[in-house]
Amino acid sequence: MNDTGDERIDVVPLGTTRAPGTVEAVAGGRLLVRTPGLVEVHDLEDFLTGATTGATAALRTEEHERAVPTPDGGFVVAGVASVRALGPDGGPRWELPHAPSHGTARAHSTPAVSPDGRLVSVVVPTLEPDKEKAALVYDLEPDRNYTWDDLLLLDAATGKVLGRRQIRSLASAAVQSWRPDGGVLVVSCWTAWQSWSTWWAEPRADDLRILGGTWMRALAGFLPGSRILTQRYAEHLFPDDDRDELAAYDLGTGEQVALLDLSELAVDPENDEFSSAEVLDGRHVLVPGRVHPAGGAPQTRHWLLDADTLRPLGRLDYPAPVGEDVTVLGDGTWLTHDGERLHRWSLGRTDSRGIASR
Repeated sequence: MNDTGDERIDVVPLGTTRAPGTVEAVAGGRLLVRTPGLVEVHDLEDFLTGATTGATAALRTEEHERAVPTPDGGFVVAGVASVRALGPDGGPRWELPHAPSHGTARAHSTPAVSPDGRLVSVVVPTLEPDKEKAALVYDLEPDRNYTWDDLLLLDAATGKVLGRRQIRSLASAAVQSWRPDGGVLVVSCWTAWQSWSTWWAEPRADDLRILGGTWMRALAGFLPGSRILTQRYAEHLFPDDDRDELAAYDLGTGEQVALLDLSELAVDPENDEFSSAEVLDGRHVLVPGRVHPAGGAPQTRHWLLDADTLRPLGRLDYPAPVGEDVTVLGDGTWLTHDGERLHRWSLGRTDSRGIASR
């Protein structure tokens, strides 16, 4: 570990509440709370201060489904063989069937709703009638031969397909997100034995244009300007696949503009794990990790990076236990879990280097 990465950085506690399940910040000052079989939307500030009187929207879900809220209080739900939308009253808006998911009885892709609520993106599996042209022959069920997945752009009000692009994945998992201004969609797909592949695309009135992409890296977040943050994992699928990295790419040129080998933060590079990275604000990236000090029990640590260069600035010094799950709220504050206790934090006053001072 380098000396800068081990410098201690103070954080400021902003309050604690209780929250079962997982939480996610969504547009419009809302917080998404997921527990088994239930998705709830809450006012973020009310929930974190304990003033909430209940969910502003809620949906019962099946284990195989993936649901996200829409700005008007409805939901878009991906199932094993269809994508459907529900209005604020729970009534159906539309449903779009597609080929059944391969390899599992669960939806592979969580839909993503554009910031203005007008568009929905989703990755769907595609069957190929000609076995010789198939990219995957699904032997468990005869006559199910899959070709590369389709990335769909849908009208959120009607479910009409506005754009369709084949992408080189047979995704077992897919994550996607819209840039806050809605001008770019980024999708990452994990394909067995081929790692992650990531594409960025421009939505148009009646089309979807792929602008670029990268391989073996998954979307981690959007950086200021026209850049994205990606993460590479040591999956050990290939001889040269033995490292964890963060990399920033310019969406316009497709060029890699910053790189960090996460072994710089590791105590034991062979065993330490870095499961995520979060864009905290315009100046900082937060990286949680699980490290293994010699002779000691595994520890969870969080580091702060410079958002422009990905240079480590130091390690966050918390006054309470934290886990590896981090929820960034978009205002420079973030949440950590300690069992069902949900802590909110901010950085202390920062100097010219972006490091919080004591």
